[in-house]
Amino acid sequence: MSKESTSTVFKAWEATVRKTQAARKRANSIFGLSVDHDHDHDNSDHDDHSSDGSDYGPEDMIYNADKILANGEYYTGQWCENFPHGQGKYLWTDGCMYVGEWFKGKTMGKGRFSWPSGATYEGEFKSGYMDGNGTYTGANGDTYKGQWVMNLKHGHGTKSYFNGDWYEGEWRRGLQEGHGKYQWKNGNHYIGEWKNGEIYGKGTFVWSNGNRYDGNWEDGMPKGNGNFKWPDGSLYVGNWSKDPSEQNGTYYPSQSSSDANLEWNPQDVYNIDLKDSKICPGEKVSILPSQKKLAVWRSSKGNGVKPRRMSVDGRVSVGLERPLDRMQMWDGDDPAAAAADRAASTVGRSDQLDDHDCDLVGLTVEERGQMKVSKTSRRQGETISKGHKNYELMLNLQLGIRHSVGRPGPSGTLDLKPSAFDPREKYWTRFPPEGSKYTPPHQSCEFKWKDYCPLVFRTLRKLFKVDAADYMLSICGNDALRELSSPGKSGSFFYLTNDDRYMIKTMKKAEVKVLIRMLSAYYNHVRAYENTLVTKFYGLHCVRLTGQPIQKKVRFIIMGNLFCSEYAIHRRFDLKGSSLGRTTDKADTEIDEMTILKDLDLNFIFRLQKSWFQEFCRQIDRDCEFLEQERIMDYSLLVGLHFRNTSAAGDLIPSGALTPTAENEGDGTPKLSRADMDQLLLDPSRWASIKLGLNMPARVEKTERKIDCEFQLVGDPTGEYYEVIMFFGIIDILQDYDISKKLEHAYKSIQYDPTSISAVDPIQYSRRFRDFIYRVFAEDTP
Repeated sequence: MSKESTSTVFKAWEATVRKTQAARKRANSIFGLSVDHDHDHDNSDHDDHSSDGSDYGPEDMIYNADKILANGEYYTGQWCENFPHGQGKYLWTDGCMYVGEWFKGKTMGKGRFSWPSGATYEGEFKSGYMDGNGTYTGANGDTYKGQWVMNLKHGHGTKSYFNGDWYEGEWRRGLQEGHGKYQWKNGNHYIGEWKNGEIYGKGTFVWSNGNRYDGNWEDGMPKGNGNFKWPDGSLYVGNWSKDPSEQNGTYYPSQSSSDANLEWNPQDVYNIDLKDSKICPGEKVSILPSQKKLAVWRSSKGNGVKPRRMSVDGRVSVGLERPLDRMQMWDGDDPAAAAADRAASTVGRSDQLDDHDCDLVGLTVEERGQMKVSKTSRRQGETISKGHKNYELMLNLQLGIRHSVGRPGPSGTLDLKPSAFDPREKYWTRFPPEGSKYTPPHQSCEFKWKDYCPLVFRTLRKLFKVDAADYMLSICGNDALRELSSPGKSGSFFYLTNDDRYMIKTMKKAEVKVLIRMLSAYYNHVRAYENTLVTKFYGLHCVRLTGQPIQKKVRFIIMGNLFCSEYAIHRRFDLKGSSLGRTTDKADTEIDEMTILKDLDLNFIFRLQKSWFQEFCRQIDRDCEFLEQERIMDYSLLVGLHFRNTSAAGDLIPSGALTPTAENEGDGTPKLSRADMDQLLLDPSRWASIKLGLNMPARVEKTERKIDCEFQLVGDPTGEYYEVIMFFGIIDILQDYDISKKLEHAYKSIQYDPTSISAVDPIQYSRRFRDFIYRVFAEDTP
């Protein structure tokens, strides 16, 4: 675009800003809002402020005001433009009240929020949320003092319950998780590990009579190895379970009273001792501070100026308060960004635009190079039906899985013996067409089926909370598998179950050996870290087709599908941190939602909410250290993005620049708006669907690479943000640094920069991978 036309556009932008400022003042007088006359008398100062890129300008623009608003709500305190800004008190008509610090109409800093029920929160706020250190006192007498993140108890805190119980320890997403102590009013107490608000892991329970249990817990009950000790020194050691058939152990009487406790039954711990030691449930909050609306006003062009109500976290609703409405707030930050946001907000309302608006829309679209996503989702792969070259292989696989999963196995403990991981722990089963004592008749050719370490994978499925019946139904039900259109770079083929929950990958013998070798370490790692990002493995098998001239062996692994979600995945990235060959071979016009983009194709920085970002960094470190210890390299982070805000034409809409709500309806894709987020926060149990790497609300910032820098891994941020749902996990973790990779490294190092190639030593690979990931993931700031 020429300098002359650019100058014309920005003059138009300045004129639009001046008109908007004037319209604000008219709205104040129309709706009876008080105006500081000292602030109003010089309009030219305001115009200069609007275009100089500052936040709110000189201190004299902030003034004290007492406002009785049109809907009966009341505000007293510091005011700037049309928003509370500084110290102030806001009283809602339903009796809620906030007293404290404000920033551009948002509760920000220290303050006190009170509910009409008598409940109060006093502490730190951020963008309308209870966030930081604070104390909540419930209407029923519950009191929590500690750390908060986005309205949820998160971090270290102490809670005193109305019934006399108290808890001190770690919290995550509103529930006890980590290490903590719970003291009951009756004198009993527990010290140990928690998970999702329940006693889970290793811990000690001490009764008021002096009895104590030390050991493992699951879902609030003793489960696994543990010992029960009496005050006289008597001891019971064994494997604990609420199922009497699984309970076993040995009683050791004390020397002082050898006949004591002989009639004692371990099941008494479940049925009697723990009966009165329940965890007190938390109080439900009727409405959150971030959901409260402010009665502020904004003018609009044309007739029929409508009032808008803005929530304390900056959201606005019109009329009937639809959840996807947003407010175009003219904070005077960046002229070009403000113009772009305003232009995006006018898409679909061309009848309301004047000439200047049209110029701005043209400029915005041209300079942005607006990205598009498909509005119709399509399924991956080709259904394997009769006549397909791999139809019989699919039947063999389904028969084998049904046999393996349906076969009775030892139940109970997650503590496995070393023999379970022995490479020789594998079993062959013959499947003749006519059937046998252990196998059903079938219409395929005869084949043999091998299970590798079946007890380990059975226990892994239990650890990952996979129901055996659902697992069989997904893989072995009436619906056929789908074969992906092309094999991976390794030569492996991929198959998806019809419900998209599981992915089946064919494997080389070397990969099987690597997995068996590292299986014990893998099991211990995924057991220790629930939020691990490494691939979840559910079964390792082999089919040998004996009814054919060449007895072919097909080895395959069953894994979780990272992208199994109700959300359509609009963009997929496979990220390693290397640059050589790390770009897609497709033209821009051919890239769609199924294209796997690579490092040099990445044009975003992923911004996670603070607590999630901290957990993400910790888990990346743990997972990379595990893979480094196992001499694994060439793994990657697979990332999927669902863009939450798109137009009817499939254009991506940046944060704060939404088209009317109707444009986002009717495409069959669920949306998670900020209002939806608040509903999640009201009921912490609904957070179960959001985990590290799964269904994560986040923002991405668009980046641009310099034209003269061909291998710039991370582009420069543009300040353009998009609301997304994120999915990510570490995949391809079965490649060790063997002789072939060492030769590849030596050969390519002669031709290229050694740091740019993928095949490097596991220690160097882990360091480079983490350095890159920490550059493209960042903490989101308000």
